[in-house]
Amino acid sequence: MRRTRTVAAAVLTVVLAGALAAAPVEASPRGSDHAQQKAQQKAHPKDHGKGHGKGHGHGHGKGHGHGHGHGKGHGRGHDELGKLTRKVTAKGVLRHLDALQDVADRYGDRAAGRPGYEGSVRYVERQLRKAGYEPQVQEFTFEYVEDDSVLERLDPAPRSFEEGVEFLRNSFDSGTPEGEATGSLVVVDPGSASSGCEAADFAGFPAGQVALVQRGTCGFAVKALNAQAAGASAAIVWNNQPGLVSMIGDATGLTIPVVFAVQEAGADLAATPGATVRVVVDYTAEERTTWNVLAETRRGDDGNVVMAGAHLDSVQDGAGINDNGSGSAALLETAIQMRKVEPRNTVRFAWWGAEEEGLLGAEHYVGQLTDEQREAIALYLNFDMVASPNYVFGVYDGDDSGGTAEPGFIPPGSAEIEDVFEEFYTDRGEPFQDSEFSGRSDYGPFIAVGIPAGGLFTGAEVEKTPEEAALYGGVAGASYDPCYHLACDNLTGEGQDEALYDLLRQDQHLVGNVNVHALDVNADAIATAVWTFARDTSTVEAGAPQADRGADRSRVRRQDHTGHGATPRRR
Repeated sequence: MRRTRTVAAAVLTVVLAGALAAAPVEASPRGSDHAQQKAQQKAHPKDHGKGHGKGHGHGHGKGHGHGHGHGKGHGRGHDELGKLTRKVTAKGVLRHLDALQDVADRYGDRAAGRPGYEGSVRYVERQLRKAGYEPQVQEFTFEYVEDDSVLERLDPAPRSFEEGVEFLRNSFDSGTPEGEATGSLVVVDPGSASSGCEAADFAGFPAGQVALVQRGTCGFAVKALNAQAAGASAAIVWNNQPGLVSMIGDATGLTIPVVFAVQEAGADLAATPGATVRVVVDYTAEERTTWNVLAETRRGDDGNVVMAGAHLDSVQDGAGINDNGSGSAALLETAIQMRKVEPRNTVRFAWWGAEEEGLLGAEHYVGQLTDEQREAIALYLNFDMVASPNYVFGVYDGDDSGGTAEPGFIPPGSAEIEDVFEEFYTDRGEPFQDSEFSGRSDYGPFIAVGIPAGGLFTGAEVEKTPEEAALYGGVAGASYDPCYHLACDNLTGEGQDEALYDLLRQDQHLVGNVNVHALDVNADAIATAVWTFARDTSTVEAGAPQADRGADRSRVRRQDHTGHGATPRRR
């Protein structure tokens, strides 16, 4: 299929007035003792709701304009928070997840650039309008890639290798030839890193068969072109070290399909010379349009905005119910139940598009902000995967107590956001632990410009430890989300590992790929944090002096936009 170059993204924000409606690596667990020690070491975050007059700020044309003052007293705020968390229920959040599953059932998935994502946008927009908001849809373009490439061994020992995890099609500078070939596997110069670098390596190569060469010594393009010249119908280059890389270079004249395999997959293939294998390079790359959805409270100080966001898109070919229907649905229910409250600070909710393609929606939003608009954002809260079936309660490590962040990477004020979540779990009697503050979700673009951030994460592909299983229940040695980035991330249970999920259900309440307890607790945690900062951001401001705001952290880890953990995003 034809590949096109991406044109510069159009910048357009529109009010959706029926247009669409017409149709982390976790550290060791920590509990209440740790939280109490931290509370003593810091600025006593529990004090930030107590009365200090009516506030020292003034609004910017909206609501009662008390800005980020401390409010009239702790009691009233506590009562209002209690009412909010009682209204934000697991049942309400599951209702939204049901709707997102219906969208995926109708369209196949909810991935950006596909009809299912547009259906998800329509649903969120309708719910917000019914609740009295005036949602906006922010349009942007991106390079949409749909990859149907295949690498499989047909006989003996049939095995299909996973695209984007175990192999990648080539991405040579001169183009990526598409095609399909089936033939006998010929291992070229076995055991040599220079295999395929010389024409002599292919002496006696049987025309029409598939060449397997190892990475090393010369460029990828040289090996591919030599294989073609020897009569190979396809070529597989396998890594001589761990990792998955893109093959680049000038391969002018190449016409056969060529793929790159990880070390384990290549070694597995090399152990079966003469096996029948199939190689397919088939993909679409074109510019498409997608959207962010934004809505904010009618009242509050526009000069002191609290933002809370979750990505709305799924990976291709999956419903994306935990990743990230869970965060999107919990945030939506929080917004709906906050429709009648009067926050002191403006609360702006966001549902991001194309996160799975590299945080593109959040990057677009932050990139088009003026200096004044950026400085008005007091903090950003991110909720990405909050109901993993084999969950842990992870809190973004804003104080870097785990020591995983580079110096200057975490904006000041982020530790104070972490405190609020830790206090919540402590009050609920729930264990919690640090989740690496890596920037690998939609908070990345915010912290890159110095905006304090925090959030929750219940885990992706990393395996649960025995110590964590003792704290949270679940199955040690299994991933926090065994269906991470797979079609079984749904609400029906279809495609799940039945034996594993039967074990999980022994002490966990699951609906499909959603842990209902984790969802219920975290929905309240989201509501608590949003409402806490809607009333008062003074602790964050104390930790993040204005002089520190706007600092450019884009040089730090911006290359890590490949997802929640180490597994590359599917493209």
